[in-house]
Amino acid sequence: MFEFFAALSDPNLPFFRYAVIAGLLAAIPFGIIGTYVVVRRISYIAGAISHCMLGGVGMGLYLQKVMGISWFGPLQGAILVALLSAVILAFVSSFAKQREDSVIGAMWSAGMAIGLLFIAKTPGYTDPMSYLFGNILLITRNDIFFVLVLDVLVVSIVGIFYNKFLAICFDDEFAHLRGVRTHWLYLLLLCLTALTIVLLVRIVGIVMVIALLTLPAAIAGNFAKSIRQMMIIAILLCAIFILSGLSISYQLDLPSGPVIITIAAAVYLAVAIGLKYIFTGKV
Repeated sequence: MFEFFAALSDPNLPFFRYAVIAGLLAAIPFGIIGTYVVVRRISYIAGAISHCMLGGVGMGLYLQKVMGISWFGPLQGAILVALLSAVILAFVSSFAKQREDSVIGAMWSAGMAIGLLFIAKTPGYTDPMSYLFGNILLITRNDIFFVLVLDVLVVSIVGIFYNKFLAICFDDEFAHLRGVRTHWLYLLLLCLTALTIVLLVRIVGIVMVIALLTLPAAIAGNFAKSIRQMMIIAILLCAIFILSGLSISYQLDLPSGPVIITIAAAVYLAVAIGLKYIFTGKV
């Protein structure tokens, strides 16, 4: 732990401070949106959005390096494809007569395949591992600004539509009968989820994004008595997982993303087993 605080105060390691700041700020949208994802049971939809995002990353790299479009990079491509995926999945869920699970599976695999094809045709060496498994130590000052903007956006929208989001999470049919525009609210929720996933991918990568989005909220659900409490606990847990993961990965020279997810998964399993033992007397 001493090495962790020493690294934070080292003037030659600004990237480490950026990672810690970004992790703490990112815990806010992760905890809030993750709570809705868990309560609404849309983890698979969030997973499809995250994997489709690789297509946007590959497209951004290709357009930037091959087509010479300097202003459109991997981040812009990821945001565009993530939002487009959210719109498609919201439309399929609300209006289309297709099997939702089949569409999710198709988008999940096609997005990754298209992304890898774009990366393969982009000159120079591009390591897809940094996108698949993330690297919070690559966070820059501009990324911190993006996190702040997302924090303000998520907190503002959730504050405005809090009760309506609750309605569509627990009983969207009743909410629709009461005159709530559930289809548009569901689309808004998926778009917020997409933007949060774009940010989350920088920390733990595409493959493990769903774990950090859902595990803190799932743990919080065992102790919270309301959605607000669940969000607050999820935010605190997410911050703890990111900070402890950074600390352990720095001391043991391990990749930070997998360490963060391992800690989150271990705590989730410990809570699940512990609660089962308390209530049933056996594991």
